[in-house]
Amino acid sequence: MAAYVAEKTDLNRRFADSNRRRLASLVRERGLPQASHDDGTCAHVEEAIGLGMCIAEFPTTFEAAAAAHRFGMAVVMGAPNVVRGGSHSGNISARDLAVDGLLDILSSDYAPVSLLHAPFLLHSEIDMPLAKAVGMVSRSPAAALGLSDRGEITPGKRADLVRVRVVDELPVPRQVWRAGERIL
Repeated sequence: MAAYVAEKTDLNRRFADSNRRRLASLVRERGLPQASHDDGTCAHVEEAIGLGMCIAEFPTTFEAAAAAHRFGMAVVMGAPNVVRGGSHSGNISARDLAVDGLLDILSSDYAPVSLLHAPFLLHSEIDMPLAKAVGMVSRSPAAALGLSDRGEITPGKRADLVRVRVVDELPVPRQVWRAGERIL
């Protein structure tokens, strides 16, 4: 096992940086948005900016989230973090970032249903306007990914909608439309 670990460590030392830079370059050449992951320091964020990344996915500290926001990166946290009331691994709380205005996008991470629940929690527990909280699972991710045809209720957009009713403090989907066609 020690030999295996030594070999992988050596390969990482020799190739990781050049491979990361080359991949980032290929993505930039195609005009695609890139995300960093688990940034913990300002130096991590600065490296991501240098590679052309515009999304900070799951910063692990307040310092990294604040730096990403300062550099204009969209800060993404998992909606399960909001629902649970904090990170399952001890990292920064998405709610705390929302309170400080540093949260832009919520992702489903490991629990897709959390995308429905989290905006309502941000609204009820930290008094975030519901439209802003819902925008974190619709408009903001679409904009960060360059999907200009969706993410908001506006003439000419896709008309992907979910009608929700809150029952016993839990949002329950009642009807769903995709591209203007009711599917549920």
